[in-house]
Amino acid sequence: MNDIFEERKAKVETYKKIRGKQEKLFKVDIPEGLFVKCDCCNEYLFREDLSGSHYVCHKCRFHFRVSARERLKMVCDEFVEMFSDLKTLNPLDFPGYEKKIKQYQEQTGEIDAFVCGTGVICGEPVAIGVMDSFFMMGSMGSVVGEKVTRLIEHATRERLPLVIFSASGGARMQEGIFSLMQMAKTAAACRRHDEAGLLHIGVLTNPTTGGVAASFASLGDIIIAEKGALIGFAGSRVIKQTIGEELPDDFQKAEFQLKKGFVDMVIDRKDLKNMLGKLLKLHKRTGK
Repeated sequence: MNDIFEERKAKVETYKKIRGKQEKLFKVDIPEGLFVKCDCCNEYLFREDLSGSHYVCHKCRFHFRVSARERLKMVCDEFVEMFSDLKTLNPLDFPGYEKKIKQYQEQTGEIDAFVCGTGVICGEPVAIGVMDSFFMMGSMGSVVGEKVTRLIEHATRERLPLVIFSASGGARMQEGIFSLMQMAKTAAACRRHDEAGLLHIGVLTNPTTGGVAASFASLGDIIIAEKGALIGFAGSRVIKQTIGEELPDDFQKAEFQLKKGFVDMVIDRKDLKNMLGKLLKLHKRTGK
């Protein structure tokens, strides 16, 4: 009996050694961050391929969020930044606000959630600004509102067409009434730009909500939305509770907004630069 037991034990040990050698032979170390999982279809995407496809899933065409700098690279032939010296303060002494701002600055490399300046798109000069949803979800505080306003005023003075990419969760609660005041300030600047007979193109990306959606993001002469972008003022649950009615699941999606006339077109990210170029050339002004 002992002989049988020892024989079986020896076979198990031999099997373990063979199995160990096989695991070492076939084991593949995959570097961390090599693949990205699509939030929509759960497909695993090679990160390098994703960056080459404008951060759009090749399977379901889900549009990933991109940083402001990445967005500028996608659409601009040239770009010169402006108003980069403006820094966020803490006007209401909100606990932990300065620490949070510093953390986001370190994570993103940006001073705040809006990058702007002058650029060239398909050969056409523009004043362009991009909100960065990676910085406090693109929330609009005093600095973001001031930079948006200064950009629009610069576009008005220099008689430049204006292109603003919106991506925001709304007004920044840590600044209270100061952040809400930016809605009126930016809207007034948009009106002066419009009265000067100049073109304003608003591009709504995922998500565009709250005070940003309710101010300058919705005031363009032409409003473009990226495919699948979430667009709205309040959350769907709040809206349903307020009006007491059931709403379609997709009522805040770009495609639904197009059907109801809120946006002028819904476009795939890969086609966005060419579309902007066509619109800028079509509305090009000569002289002053």
